[in-house]
Amino acid sequence: MNYEGSLSNYQIFNAVAEAGNISAAAKQLFISQPAISKAIKKLEESLSVTLFTRSSRGVRLTEEGKLLYSYTREAFQSLAQGEAALRQISTLGIGHIRIGVSTTLCKYLLLPYLKRFVSKYPHIRFTILCQSTFQTIELLNEQKIDIGLIGQPESSKTLTFLPAAEIEDVFVASDAYLNNLNLRENDLLSDEQLFTASTLMLLDEKNMTRMYINQYLATHRILTGQILEVSSMDLLIEFAKTGLGIACVIREFIREELASGQLSVLPLSFPIQKRKVGFSWQKNHDLSDSVQKFIQFVSADN
Repeated sequence: MNYEGSLSNYQIFNAVAEAGNISAAAKQLFISQPAISKAIKKLEESLSVTLFTRSSRGVRLTEEGKLLYSYTREAFQSLAQGEAALRQISTLGIGHIRIGVSTTLCKYLLLPYLKRFVSKYPHIRFTILCQSTFQTIELLNEQKIDIGLIGQPESSKTLTFLPAAEIEDVFVASDAYLNNLNLRENDLLSDEQLFTASTLMLLDEKNMTRMYINQYLATHRILTGQILEVSSMDLLIEFAKTGLGIACVIREFIREELASGQLSVLPLSFPIQKRKVGFSWQKNHDLSDSVQKFIQFVSADN
């Protein structure tokens, strides 16, 4: 966009309009009175209008000058507000971080991090988008979020991955359910028989954890009977405590239930290999100061 006058000339005009006096404006801007007069004259010539009428008492805006001043005043006020906002961001550490995470990882892993981080940086706000790991990775690639808390991808050329925790998938059930199952089958069931005779409760097919467990079952040729798909890890835990079946959950998220005896881990002939979860972000994406602070905080905590 082209302007008839330079920004400095508009700044000088605005200062004179506010002061109503060239000498006062010169002191405010730390430039000479002749330089002020020259800038005003140059602006008037470029706009082909008279902006001020001059008298022994100072200067007064013409009608054209009043019109222009209404715009320059608003423009320089906006600039001043912008500078103040930037200073506030720098002083208080104000910022915004967008994080994608599954509901389960949000509750058990992300929230503890956020609690400690917010106590240190209280002026940074968060947008949390809860969805599957696959959707989180899509949002990262589309640069619609800054960070994702996800299971470690098998390979990714575009994402950086910072491990935050190691998790172990286990099959659990209540003792009452297992006892009733053995009574119903009139025998002590083996691992393989447990899976075919019981109701197996798993996360839905679109979940990365479900895909990992499907691969485990297929690799070890473990047959299953009735499968009950559940939308969240919390529901799996509650259903297992209620005695509805055997649930595949994450050991680290059921410490209290295991300690209290509400749930028991089924011993397996082939233990499920542990997985890593962590924070991920785009390699070539410019990270804001707030996001960099969060990454540094997470790195120092591990």
